[in-house]
Amino acid sequence: MTIEEVRGDKKRFLPLLLLADEQESMIDRYLDRGTLYVLDDNGIKCVCVVTDEGNGVLEIKNIATVPEHQGKGYGKALIAFVAMKHKGRYSTLQVGTGDSPKTVPFYERCGFVRSHRVKNFFVDHYDHPIHEGGVRLVDMVYLRKSL
Repeated sequence: MTIEEVRGDKKRFLPLLLLADEQESMIDRYLDRGTLYVLDDNGIKCVCVVTDEGNGVLEIKNIATVPEHQGKGYGKALIAFVAMKHKGRYSTLQVGTGDSPKTVPFYERCGFVRSHRVKNFFVDHYDHPIHEGGVRLVDMVYLRKSL
């Protein structure tokens, strides 16, 4: 298993990025300014985009695993890599996600704790309703962990 930073042509990973953020215009808001990591284990299994949010905060803007490889630890491994790589440069790793029974527990298992929420984020910023795990996403829930 290898994890590499992608420096050019990040859009080639758009199909995978759209699994975690299903509106391309939202991905366009962070992809160019973010750092994209790709986990390869006999083929691409997972991608992650992180951005510097200032004040020592590194934010996971997108993390997506190929559907048939979900639940095998690739996402957790990529988060651990990002945390280790940026420890010392940042004090906090944060992620914003929908209040979903699928994603929030995943981040909590990775050591994140709930921080705050942004009311109506998905209603105000997406051009269509977003559903995950049978739940319509409305608020953005932020979770954080110390690095």
